[in-house]
Amino acid sequence: MPDGDPRVFFAAERTLLAWVRTGLGLVGMGFVVARFGLFVRIVRPDAAHHEHPWTGGVGIALALLGALASLSATWQHRQFCRTLPPADLPKSYRLAPGLFLGFGVAIAGLVLAAVLVG
Repeated sequence: MPDGDPRVFFAAERTLLAWVRTGLGLVGMGFVVARFGLFVRIVRPDAAHHEHPWTGGVGIALALLGALASLSATWQHRQFCRTLPPADLPKSYRLAPGLFLGFGVAIAGLVLAAVLVG
């Protein structure tokens, strides 16, 4: 049996991690948008700052979008890795850390969105 090409797997993993970074960025931006008024009050307590009524909704939407991006990319990566022949998977390499990271960011985004709602 010829040796497989693990570059296919590693390319898929780089793609997963790029999507997880995107999801994490969206979740973080959602927090910033939703809680920017708090930051302004801490930095400049003497300044009059009125929060816009839509910032909370936009922040929650961004957090949910980030969670969805991470969740769907991780699920797709998991499904793709199942189609790879064993020769294309690197020997002694664990698939679980990338999946835990992706699903973890998705869960964190959902939890943050729930906290922002409340």
